[in-house]
Amino acid sequence: MEKTKNNPGILVVDDAAENLMIMESILSKDYSLKLFNDSSDALDYAFANPPDLILLDVMMPKIDGFEVCRRLKANPKLADVPVIFITSRTDIEDEERGFSVGASDFIHKPISAPIVTARVKTHIKIKFMLDYLKYENSHLQKNVEHSSTELAKLKEFVWGSPFARH
Repeated sequence: MEKTKNNPGILVVDDAAENLMIMESILSKDYSLKLFNDSSDALDYAFANPPDLILLDVMMPKIDGFEVCRRLKANPKLADVPVIFITSRTDIEDEERGFSVGASDFIHKPISAPIVTARVKTHIKIKFMLDYLKYENSHLQKNVEHSSTELAKLKEFVWGSPFARH
């Protein structure tokens, strides 16, 4: 399923097919999902098609979720994409490590549909608000630059060039 204007795109990465099916059953109604059971393939896809949110299993073969998150956050196109870890691990050290590599949140297994739905919805809202603020800030910066240029032209017209001889 590809991302549409009305459906935010979510990348789901888990090596267990049953967990991918559970996430699909919970989220497919409201979101465009891309499901991967291999972290390398998921990274390649994310770099080429930045999603709006990533749900990521911590314990993955080859490249674990912590390393995947670190690589995602190192990419400027993906640095602001929220990553929610899905894990059966409940150690405080694991959560600290997750947050230190850039995770936005954790969802603990066994998966609870209402918790998944609420956390995904919350982080999608936050992402969209941040995107909007960045857009508005960029727009305001352009207006400030334009106004500064216009003001400089007006000063030169009124007062003349500071380099002109009188």
